[in-house]
Amino acid sequence: MIHSPGSSPKEAHGRTAYVNAHLIDPATGLDAAPSHGGGVLTDGEFIAEVGADLFKDGVPEDAAIVDCQGKYLSPGLVDIRIQISGKDFTNVGASAVAGGVTTAVCLPNTQPVIDDRSVVEFVARAARKAGLVKIYPYGAMTKGLKGKELAEMGLLTESGAVAFTDGNKATANARTMAQAMSYASTFGLMIVQHPEEPALAEEGVMNESETATRLGLTGIPKEAELIIIERDLRLAQMTGGRLHFAHVSTAESLDLIRAAKDKGISVTCDTAPPYFALNETAVGDYRTFAKLSPPLRSEADREAIVEGLKDGTIDAIASDHTPKSEDMKRLPFADAADGGLGMETLLAITLELVHNGHLSLMEALGLITHHPADLLGLDAGHLKPGGAADFIVFDDQRGWKVSEDGLHSKAKNTPFDGRPVQGRVLKTVIDGRMVFDLDA
Repeated sequence: MIHSPGSSPKEAHGRTAYVNAHLIDPATGLDAAPSHGGGVLTDGEFIAEVGADLFKDGVPEDAAIVDCQGKYLSPGLVDIRIQISGKDFTNVGASAVAGGVTTAVCLPNTQPVIDDRSVVEFVARAARKAGLVKIYPYGAMTKGLKGKELAEMGLLTESGAVAFTDGNKATANARTMAQAMSYASTFGLMIVQHPEEPALAEEGVMNESETATRLGLTGIPKEAELIIIERDLRLAQMTGGRLHFAHVSTAESLDLIRAAKDKGISVTCDTAPPYFALNETAVGDYRTFAKLSPPLRSEADREAIVEGLKDGTIDAIASDHTPKSEDMKRLPFADAADGGLGMETLLAITLELVHNGHLSLMEALGLITHHPADLLGLDAGHLKPGGAADFIVFDDQRGWKVSEDGLHSKAKNTPFDGRPVQGRVLKTVIDGRMVFDLDA
């Protein structure tokens, strides 16, 4: 059950003891089994105490008690790439908290575009009013996301923009990109690039491959991603700017980024669950829920993304949450919109890396908590006294099946529809208030 501010039975007043919890916090390395008496004590909106033996002598008399029943208690998830459809912050918040996302960063391709300080402030106000997930905005790198004239990055930064990007389109003009990197570097901020050369990808609808040929669909070559990555790495080296590539999807991309890191270039990257959990065969018989941007790649690329997560080349996992209406998805494949829901499946699909033996639970959780928070300088993704009481309780073994009926988002376009998964968020707490309780 999702609790809005007006309906929640657990408002952030007084103290609450979360007992019988298996504490895990990748930011500090904390991993304490419930038998040690560990837990979290909240006081209003903040964490008062957290520790492996916090309640060994009992719970404070004035504290309400929440029994975590031996399940994991971890920092809330930090999702650094979501899109907001329209102005429905309650809907996006419901999807977020059901997936354990307590902090999210939204792309600037909203209506209106986040290229003005008034829009940055509107996003903050609307998120607070919805009372669910905490939302921070990316500022538009160029005015109107048109890739020509730089937006007022300084003013947007003062208003709360955490980094700059043109969202789901690459900046084709190299001079504009170089100017943006130089300008952003004066504020110590990051440029986030969607690496896809627009002209090469313009008419493509899926990965260029034998599968695309068999289906009669126009392909997007991997070179569309590689060309932008190689170009922008050189620009980052030239300007000294901070560069981040979103949703990296090919083996060769990781080779380029790995080599750039070895040279000391200030570059980071993320990927999204579809690129390590699915490949192009998910398109199947023209399945539009699997039409994403960038497109699902080959099995070899999928395996390379897993290796990139294992060796640390990939710095974070983001959901790439892109809600689309039924009318936009239930069209012929070539005409359907790109994008898939991601927040409600972020934890479960990331946990597949653990269940399949690729990462430890600590490593996997780090990629969706403090690593993305650290990239953008957000005070999130950790359990610490005095910090915001933003955390989740989850069962890493609980199985469920992803289905349209089970999603909290009004949109239903998940590429994982019908997939059996293992790992479920049971409770989500934001600012000390329980905003989601699966079994309530």
